Amino acid sequence: MQGANLELTKLYYSIGEVAEMFAVNTSLIRFWEKEFDNIRPKKNSRGNRLFTQKDIKSFEQIFELVKLKGYTLEGAKKKLSGQEEIPRLHLDVMEKLEKIKLQLLALKV
Repeated sequence: MQGANLELTKLYYSIGEVAEMFAVNTSLIRFWEKEFDNIRPKKNSRGNRLFTQKDIKSFEQIFELVKLKGYTLEGAKKKLSGQEEIPRLHLDVMEKLEKIKLQLLALKV
């Protein structure tokens, strides 16, 4: 994925082009389209999805949150809607580290 370096020059992009931009399968693009309300591609007379630059920017945000930062889909939805949530993975690690710290302190005494 080119990330923030995506140069969007066309008005509409096919699902294959969008998938290629992010190096993912078209099935993931369709899945994210269903999961996230802010992605609403137009469809041509043959039913092919036509994604706008705004849709691609949304995909870019979702990709960063889910694939790069480890957010769950629910966490990414909350982050994008302004209800920020610490990624669940991060919370799990922090809780485990805190337990280990307490165990080590108990051993030290």
